[in-house]
Amino acid sequence: MNVTARFLAAWLSVFAGVLPGVLCFPVMAQTAAAGPAPSAAAYPVFVLNSLGDSVSVINPVNWTEIKRIDTGKQPHHLYLTPDEKSLIVANALSDSLTFIDPKTAEVQRTVRGIMDPYQLRFSPDMKWFVTAANRLNHIDIYRWDGKDITLVKRVATGKTPSHLWIDSKSTTIYSTMQDSDELIAVDLASQTIKWRTPTGSVPADVFGTPDDKFILVGLTGGDAVEVYDVSGKAPQRTKVIKTAAGAHAFRSWGDKRHVLVSNRVANSISKIDLQTLEVVDNYPAPGGPDCIDVSRDGKQILVTSRWAKKLTVIDVASRKIAHQVNVGRSPHGVWTLDHAPR
Repeated sequence: MNVTARFLAAWLSVFAGVLPGVLCFPVMAQTAAAGPAPSAAAYPVFVLNSLGDSVSVINPVNWTEIKRIDTGKQPHHLYLTPDEKSLIVANALSDSLTFIDPKTAEVQRTVRGIMDPYQLRFSPDMKWFVTAANRLNHIDIYRWDGKDITLVKRVATGKTPSHLWIDSKSTTIYSTMQDSDELIAVDLASQTIKWRTPTGSVPADVFGTPDDKFILVGLTGGDAVEVYDVSGKAPQRTKVIKTAAGAHAFRSWGDKRHVLVSNRVANSISKIDLQTLEVVDNYPAPGGPDCIDVSRDGKQILVTSRWAKKLTVIDVASRKIAHQVNVGRSPHGVWTLDHAPR
């Protein structure tokens, strides 16, 4: 099929409510009768099914699952490469990474020999790729050349490293220790632990403010987000922000001022003002909300409902559930190219 025919097929399928084999289709065609069409691109939404060993690919036009991609065992998190040409799925129990085209949802390659990649993150300077080995109690630091990754250092961390954050200057990795209730900081230059500090119960996701002064930690075993001042030689806990039970995963709102946190037990999402460090809004999110993404226009919140086997789409203006999509077992990560700034 030539390019013109493929584009026409994609355009017609939108109205038929079925996403075609070509999943990325900028809707820009015009007809004399209908006038200009919308200019937004409809990129697929990807949801990890941790206990289904798969990724659900979702059409964001009619909110249906259009295919399911087999991955390795227990994929938990996913991350875009810095050039946004590959979506990397971390398969924890298969010791592998699956690279997927974020536009076409086709598998590009599988990289094996990555030990227990539970969580993953690139440094802002795009030189480093970091994984947290949740079962094996270490963090792996890899050098990234734009295509391949090379292990530089394996850092023993303590019990159950969970989520990662890297500061804007690409100097420090922050990681929560899920089973020892700690936050640690790792120096990227020397690949050594700079400090560790105790936290509240079951620390999960970690998030840094744009000025790198504060680190936020979600307490899944509690009902709050802890705030640490990391601007000095030693971290100082400066505040505890009450959110709701099971504070778990963060997602920036895209305006460099607000961040969302999912409250897995309370079935809600809280919006935190990073200047006042207060909760300024709340949204319903049933079914054990976990990872979050935000649409490019800021009108929708996408969240995985972990216990309900669904992707939930929340309308920001009305604070109501706009759509729910059936996916696989234990949906965890969610990602789309059509996202608000991170």
